[in-house]
Amino acid sequence: MQTTQKTTAIERAKQVRLMVFDVDGVLTDGRLRYGSDGEILKTFHVLDGHGIKLLQQSGVKTAIISARQSPIVAKRAADLGISIVMQGIHDKRSAFETLLTETGLGPQDCGFMGDDVIDLPVMTRVAFAASVPNGHEEVRSRAHYVAQASGGLGAVREVCDFILRAQDNYQAAMAPYLT
Repeated sequence: MQTTQKTTAIERAKQVRLMVFDVDGVLTDGRLRYGSDGEILKTFHVLDGHGIKLLQQSGVKTAIISARQSPIVAKRAADLGISIVMQGIHDKRSAFETLLTETGLGPQDCGFMGDDVIDLPVMTRVAFAASVPNGHEEVRSRAHYVAQASGGLGAVREVCDFILRAQDNYQAAMAPYLT
């Protein structure tokens, strides 16, 4: 990432009070595995989960907006303390507007991490837009920050750490583990 782009991304990440994540392709690798009973199985990375927890501990709220409906996403969100979970949402712009109304925040207070064109109506409105290297080209080209790690393999953690650093909260978040 070029220096001017990185500086812009840092300045944008400083503003984030609510970070919203897509699921498939961001919190997971985007592949869908079907169990013998037809249930969709998803794999989540523990690094991503801990990154979300660290972000929350620093005062940044977190949310999920996903086009798919899945009980496993609700379970993972509950495990991570993500109380705002909007699933089965194909009109993410409308869901985001509802989220803003419910939280009392504006788009300038929010970040969004997505990987496909369905995410663009939100990504183009928020202060800080992030994506994954295996995301769609249209999404990557509009993101302020593209993680080096792939979706479901630490990309969310990378973005959480980036926000923590931008907000000068990274050292405090790491302190309990480095003493």
